[in-house]
Parts: sequence; structure tokens; C-alpha cells
Amino acid sequence: MPEGPWLGIDYGTRRIGIAFLGESGLAAQPLGRVHNGPNGPDWLALDRLIQRWQPRELVIGLPRRADGSEGSVAQAARRFARALQARHPLPLHWIDERLSSYAAEALLQERRMARVDREFLRDSLAACAIVQSYLQEKTWSPAGI
Repeated sequence: MPEGPWLGIDYGTRRIGIAFLGESGLAAQPLGRVHNGPNGPDWLALDRLIQRWQPRELVIGLPRRADGSEGSVAQAARRFARALQARHPLPLHWIDERLSSYAAEALLQERRMARVDREFLRDSLAACAIVQSYLQEKTWSPAGI
């Protein structure tokens, strides 16, 4: 089993969802979201989260288009990742996150949460899906191989 802990990141041009998955790999914990905008992300908030949770690795969702190609948001996510690694030189992993926000929204609607509450939690739950998907991908081993 891979060693954690991991910090999952759902990059968005307005908000960045953050989640934590501990060494046990049992369940990701939503940590909230960090503001992002034309002047860049709230680096101090990200720095505090990394300092507090002490991840060994970072997992960032790569926002691809439906056809799998990378657009401007994916390029922005890659620039963000380079800047984040310059600040915190941790191993970084990418995972396709095309469906993470949809999965988070479906879960929130299933729980019949108010729209304002869903807006607040969606990004961090998407980050949970990202880091858990990474762990599943890393630990899955097909029989007979």
C-alpha cells in the first residue's frame, strides 16, 4: 500500500478545493476551499493547510475536456502546480478529474442539502474524489498480472 498522507486538490479558476487523505487511506476528509482569481490563489491559505496537515504527496485533478484533450483550465492547473511545487517541493501526481465535480454534486443532492451549502462543499468533496481515485488507481492490481 502506498504511503500517505496525501493532499487532494481540485483546481478551479475561482476556487480550489482541498482534501486530506491520511496514511491509512480509509477516507478523505474535506478541508474546504481556497480562493483563486486573476491575481492567483490565496497562497498563504494553501501554505497554512500544507503546514498543518503535512502531506507527503500532492494529488491534483487535471481538468480535461470531454474528449480527453487539455484546454485553458488544464494549462492553468499545470501553471498552478509548478508554482505550488516551487513553494512546497513534494511529489506531485495528476489524475483525470473530469467527473469529480459531478460526483460531488450528485452526493450533495442525494443528501438534499441546500444549494448554498452545496456550493460551499462541492469543491472540497471533488478534491476528496480526486485523492481517493488516485489511491485506488495506485493500489489496484488486476488478478493474474
